[in-house]
Amino acid sequence: MSIDNLTIALIGAGGKMGQRITNNLRKTGATVRYAEKSEGGQQRLRDSGLEVVSTQDAVDQADAVILAVPDLVLGAVSRDVIPQMKSGSIVMTLDPAAAYAGLLESREDIEYVCAHPAHPSIFLKRRTDEEYADTFGGVAAPQNAVAALESPGGTPDEGTRSLAEQIIRSIYAPVIDVHWVTVKQLAILEPTLVETIACMIGGVLKEALEEAVNTAGVPRPAAEALFYGHIQVALANALRGDNPFSEACHIAMDHGRDMIIKEDWKRVFDDSVLDMTIANMLRIEAVRH
Repeated sequence: MSIDNLTIALIGAGGKMGQRITNNLRKTGATVRYAEKSEGGQQRLRDSGLEVVSTQDAVDQADAVILAVPDLVLGAVSRDVIPQMKSGSIVMTLDPAAAYAGLLESREDIEYVCAHPAHPSIFLKRRTDEEYADTFGGVAAPQNAVAALESPGGTPDEGTRSLAEQIIRSIYAPVIDVHWVTVKQLAILEPTLVETIACMIGGVLKEALEEAVNTAGVPRPAAEALFYGHIQVALANALRGDNPFSEACHIAMDHGRDMIIKEDWKRVFDDSVLDMTIANMLRIEAVRH
């Protein structure tokens, strides 16, 4: 079956991610029903020429239901939506936290997919102004996606995976590849690898830049010029081995590691820390898996 033959319900269509998905689904031949709770989101959809329907009307006999809602309400929304879905349909979430924590309403006769955008790589060869401007993905710059497929009723068939991948490639277009993992593996990637580590380091980089400018008194244009260029070199050297770091640089790197990094930092990958991180993110006492 092709995505052009599907009926898709998009719940949260007027939100931040919902609007991105809406824009891409409009480029397909699928029959899409748009549901949005907030008045502002509803107005944004109407302003773009779309009809807003109730959640119940959107879900009724839909082949796939996409829950583009915040993680904090995903469990509650799933308890409302999933009982209304037709047997054999697909429910898709955009982040693994709620699925990993066991917060989603369970049914054995539907398929569960979690699909998260990888965002355009720092090593992507951008060729147009539109691609350069699209740092988030889903507009012009190609990106990958990472997805997990679970079937409470047994092993999902390849047809379900193929159909889910068509939807993923459409909502995050343009997509280079869809990488399939387990829900736990996706949770290790997001939040641990990309938020707990990568995004945290991004925040520290910003703090360091401001320290050089505001405390040490380095002119901002000079600091930004040297810093931004060296961030690219550092990532290319460390992640791809493009050019080896100099001996003097290794000495400075070791000094920085001793000053900044805790010796046991890799325990963020422990299951107990992952569980704690996701429980804190979802504001629950503990995950339920």
